[in-house]
Amino acid sequence: MFNKKKQPPIRSLIAQGSHINGHIAFSAGLRVDGEVNGNVRASEDQPSILVVSESAKIVGEVSADHIIVNGSIKGPVHARQMLELQPKARIEGDVHYAALEMHQGALISGQLRPAIEGDEKPTLKLAANNP
Repeated sequence: MFNKKKQPPIRSLIAQGSHINGHIAFSAGLRVDGEVNGNVRASEDQPSILVVSESAKIVGEVSADHIIVNGSIKGPVHARQMLELQPKARIEGDVHYAALEMHQGALISGQLRPAIEGDEKPTLKLAANNP
């Protein structure tokens, strides 16, 4: 798993108000605040992080090591290591993950498919409201 010290830097931004039609391939980190109509995939040869902010909308397949979602994704999601679903996350599509953290309010319309190797159980964490 990633910890705060080992996360790759976010070097690219798709700003709010931007609309991209086409596939995106990235390495290290990417933050999406705008809209993407196409697949968003991280390189598999180095650690990656994808942040989908509250204002972001992606229509297409999404794949990265660590994915943090607080916006909208319409398509399959493949989190090779960790998937964090913030309260305003909306996913329409199957979700593949090794570890999952889901906050109250997040919605998934699709199947949850843990990446299980051998007898290993997937890591699940339901985030509770802190008083």
